[in-house]
Amino acid sequence: MTPPSRHPRGHPIRVLIAKPGLDGHDRGAKVVARALRDAGMEVIYAGLRQTPEEIVRAALEEDVDLIGLSILSGAHMALFPRVLSLLKQEKAGRIPVFAGGIIPDEDARRLRKAGIRAIFGPGTTLEEIVATARKIARRRA
Repeated sequence: MTPPSRHPRGHPIRVLIAKPGLDGHDRGAKVVARALRDAGMEVIYAGLRQTPEEIVRAALEEDVDLIGLSILSGAHMALFPRVLSLLKQEKAGRIPVFAGGIIPDEDARRLRKAGIRAIFGPGTTLEEIVATARKIARRRA
């Protein structure tokens, strides 16, 4: 069994994985959630068809260190910035957000500029996602 991935403040890294919008395909999100869990993180899976408001509310209620968003529907340019905006509104802009799915390169550049910390596309290894999540959590501390 893998020891818990610890936040620099001593507790296991807590990650919320969510599927914003109407996208009904969650296999990738579940695979990533399991990889993060197997790496010792505490993972809260919010499920399908979450609104940005529901995602931010869950992140605050669960006191997460990271938020991971997964999307395949093409609505990333509307939904991801809305999540970032709501986090700032709630004075929780310190919670880093990473994303995965089918996101064109130009959109990925714009989303990173808007504040998404990392974007993973098809073919990204689970090891890379886990390592990046750990790195982002350490930077947050």
